[in-house]
Amino acid sequence: MSRPLLAVFETPEALVQALRVARADGHRALDAFTPFPVPALTEAFAPPRNPVRPVMAIAGFGAAAAMYALQWYSSVIAYPLNSGGRPLHSWPVFLLVPFEVGVLAAAFAGFVAMLWTCGLPRLHHPLFALPQFERASQDRFLLLVAPRGEAAPLRQRLEQAGATLVSEMPP
Repeated sequence: MSRPLLAVFETPEALVQALRVARADGHRALDAFTPFPVPALTEAFAPPRNPVRPVMAIAGFGAAAAMYALQWYSSVIAYPLNSGGRPLHSWPVFLLVPFEVGVLAAAFAGFVAMLWTCGLPRLHHPLFALPQFERASQDRFLLLVAPRGEAAPLRQRLEQAGATLVSEMPP
C-alpha cells in the first residue's frame, strides 16, 4: 500500500478544490494544514465518532458486574456462612463495592481511551520532518491524502488541481 501524499498549495481555494477532487476519486483525505481557518474545510472534515463514552460504559458496567459476581460467588458458593439468619445472596449488601469499582474502572478506561484517541503519547510525527511543513503556519496550505491503490494517479490529480509540490510521507 502506498504512503500518504502531502500536497502544498498557495491559495485556500486550490486546497479546497484539490480536496474535492481527491474525494471524488475515492481517496481519503487525512488532514489539512492552513495558516488561518478555512470554513470550507470545516464541513469537509466531519469529526469522527468519539469512542471514549462507549469504552467507559463497557468498562464500568463490566467491572461492576464482575465485582458483583465475585461477591455472589464468595458468599453463596465458595464460603456460605449463615450469619443471623440472613439469606446467602443478600443483594442490598453487595451493591456498594460493584458501584465503586465500576466508577473506578470507567474512569481509568476513559483516561486510556482519551490518550489512545488523541494519539498520545507520540511526541513526534513523521510529517514534522518534511521541510515544507514549516510553511503551513505562514503562507502555504497543505493537504495530506491517503491514496487508494497507486499514488501516481493521485499525484497527477493533485498537481492538476494546483499543487506546487507533492511529496510522499516518510516512514
